[in-house]
Amino acid sequence: MAVLTDRPAATPARRHQRAARTLATRFLGYATLAFFALVFLYPFVIQIGNALKTEPDAAANPLSPFPDPLTLAGFERIFAGTNFPLWLGNSLLVTVLVTIGRVFFDSLAGYALARLRFRGRGGLFAAVIAVMAVPGVVLLIPKFLVLNQLGLYNSYAGLVVPLLADAAGVFIMKQFFESIPVSVEEAARIDGASIFRTFWSVVLPMAKPALITLTILSFQGSWNEFPHSLVSVQDPDLFTLPRGLADLVSGSLGKGTQYPLKLGAALLATIPVAIIFVVFQRYFVRDANDGSDKG
Repeated sequence: MAVLTDRPAATPARRHQRAARTLATRFLGYATLAFFALVFLYPFVIQIGNALKTEPDAAANPLSPFPDPLTLAGFERIFAGTNFPLWLGNSLLVTVLVTIGRVFFDSLAGYALARLRFRGRGGLFAAVIAVMAVPGVVLLIPKFLVLNQLGLYNSYAGLVVPLLADAAGVFIMKQFFESIPVSVEEAARIDGASIFRTFWSVVLPMAKPALITLTILSFQGSWNEFPHSLVSVQDPDLFTLPRGLADLVSGSLGKGTQYPLKLGAALLATIPVAIIFVVFQRYFVRDANDGSDKG
């Protein structure tokens, strides 16, 4: 039986108008994205341009991305006239130790909160959530007092130990471990594996996407950590990159804007974080897609 409709068939003119509207909407969307991309990227372009300028050119034209003339004098002065290599070494040491510690301890704590049954577990997890809600600046003075009393002030231990675990990492790992089927762990325990062996050999390899996410966040957070270094060290030989850059910005090298020096140092400080993010993001996306295909 034929079904009658009053809807007219699309004419070539209507199809053309519809295609034109779709094309215009798509063009407007891409133009908007391109505009905001340029807005966000322009400060980085300015940073690169000023790092390659002479001091007079940067002071006269700070918003121009084109150096005239182009020079590497700013970078030469960074390595010859500042303690940038020392700050870089301190940051690498602290960041690597903190990242390894956070990945290990946050994973242990997250697994305990997700799988182990013990008295006070709910209250402990509530305390972790409460710590996430506390502004970090509130803890600066208590942190200084604790470090001073424990004899960790003005030492590498004072830079590293307080950052070895964080509430956000524990929360991320707990939520991910709860998404793993309990049957996987039960099979390992039937085979005689201990709790730690089950965690280390069975559960942890399955948490690779969460571990990579935690690695990115831990590396970025510890590399850019500035308030903690203010209350943990005072010796210039223990300064990390954020503390050293703050010292440069405050005018420790004398008068003048010194834009090429300051922006060149800031540019060099962003390179390791960018590399870590790009490399680990690729693995994170791949592992996340593999997990969705298997699920």
